[in-house]
Amino acid sequence: MKKQDPDMHYGAEPSTYKNAQFLRNNATQTEKILWNRLRNKALGVKFRRQHLIGDYIVDFYCHKLKLVIELDGKYHENPNHKRMDEFREDVLKESGIKIIRFPDESVVNDIDSVVEKIKKMLLARVPFRG
Repeated sequence: MKKQDPDMHYGAEPSTYKNAQFLRNNATQTEKILWNRLRNKALGVKFRRQHLIGDYIVDFYCHKLKLVIELDGKYHENPNHKRMDEFREDVLKESGIKIIRFPDESVVNDIDSVVEKIKKMLLARVPFRG
């Protein structure tokens, strides 16, 4: 069995793994579209989907670069949900994690532009090795 990086899950409770597994098994169409472009290190780094970080489950996460990708459906437009998203982002940023968000419509209507923006973010997060 492969040894896990103890920092990768950032204090996630074991009970929340079941919720993450449910979300992975019941991905939205938008998540499936983006996952097909991220999986198998297609952009040069490994992404995980529905990954646990503390009390939160993020849509996509690159541990190596501490980068979260979130997809925002219509429910993210609700003012209460927006406040929860902002609080969650603040908590994640305190751990040095960068978050990039895309509306579902962008993924569905222009996946190539979304992937290009992700590539630029990846380049900005990669440490220089001279």
